[in-house]
Amino acid sequence: MKVIRTPLLSSAAMALALSAGTAGAETIRFWTIEEQPERLARQQEMADAFNAESGHTVEVIPVTESELGTRATAAFAAGDLPDVIYHPLALALPWAEAGILDPDAATDVIEALGEDTFAPGALSMASFDGGYASVPADGWTQMILYRADLFEEAGLEPPTSYANVEAAIEALHNPPEMYGFVAATKVDESFMSQVLEHVFLANGVSPVGPDGFAPLDEAKTAEVLEFYKTLAEASPPGDLYWDQSRTLYFSGNAAMVIWSPFILDELAGLRDSAPPTITDDPTSPELASKTGIVTNFSGPSNPDGAAWASINMFGITGDASTDAAMEFVEYSMDKGYVDTLAIAPEGKFPIRRGTADDPELFVTEWSALPVGVDRKAPLGELYPQEMIDEIVAGLDVAQRWGVEDGQLALASKMIGSQALNRVVREYIDGRIDTAAAVEKLNSELGAIN
Repeated sequence: MKVIRTPLLSSAAMALALSAGTAGAETIRFWTIEEQPERLARQQEMADAFNAESGHTVEVIPVTESELGTRATAAFAAGDLPDVIYHPLALALPWAEAGILDPDAATDVIEALGEDTFAPGALSMASFDGGYASVPADGWTQMILYRADLFEEAGLEPPTSYANVEAAIEALHNPPEMYGFVAATKVDESFMSQVLEHVFLANGVSPVGPDGFAPLDEAKTAEVLEFYKTLAEASPPGDLYWDQSRTLYFSGNAAMVIWSPFILDELAGLRDSAPPTITDDPTSPELASKTGIVTNFSGPSNPDGAAWASINMFGITGDASTDAAMEFVEYSMDKGYVDTLAIAPEGKFPIRRGTADDPELFVTEWSALPVGVDRKAPLGELYPQEMIDEIVAGLDVAQRWGVEDGQLALASKMIGSQALNRVVREYIDGRIDTAAAVEKLNSELGAIN
């Protein structure tokens, strides 16, 4: 049964209520996977600002992401969980089911902030038992980057569909001067797993359903395989992953690549360790000015398409000082939200777009945040408004295998097995035909539980 709590105070009301004194002040522990020194310093500044606002003290505790699951399970068994955990999407539903998270508290926070102020795709990923397992904080969507200048010269439509990508390859592929695409083909790289899941999602194909494994639809999967083979044939030979795709795009020798948004500052010449080489000036934003992006793209059997997303969340735990933890999460998603996004703006898109009074407030403020390493500039100055809109819009339709069916954990095991990568590589190398590839995928994925 859902616990009914008094709705959260607004930030202004909360500050007023607590300004009379700090008799009710508490110390809460906050685990975060953002453990780089600069990011930890930013989170400590946020904790200090929240302390000044509320009287509550926040201990910021870094935890390596790969160790987060083990540490949380051990702390839960010992009755020693922190109050709030900043965690990846994959842990939300398993933790809620295990009792590590308090879904009622997360739901109350989201309702107090306004469900309609959140990107619907990202919010749906947190759905749990009529409420929400955790509070979606930020995320990013995988993107197709493409040479918008070459597309325009050739009269091509943006690569928003399988068909448009194939048409662009046909028109622009001219190796070695220009490869139509740089596909991920290195089977032991998680990059290939992410790219493939995006391409499968685009055509509405998933190996999981409400009851667990769901055999792949042969006709739809054949469309995916044939499309990916087209991408591979328009790519350089060899075992390709993120490094080659970035290098070839930066040198002006690739028309399209799939990448995360962490490429956006590098693309504009703001990082000396990964400079664009299309000109003699590694600090030039010229390539950025010639680039377009697509976050949501579609296959022939799924005209609505999909965007592959990575989402992080604020989880309030079952052991929390609940009211203080809720106040901290609300603060981090409201008055302190721009500071939350500023930890790494190029990879922290605003899942909460704005407020009831200003629906685009956080998008506007996020686009003005500086990105870069060796040089800094706001995304809003580097890229036109239509690109900013496209970047953020991906979270409206964000998807991952298994989320809608409550089978994210199983889907994650399937992806982690790299069976998908291996079978697709066999297919694009011509070692098995389409029917055999579908059969082998169903056999290997179906054996995972």
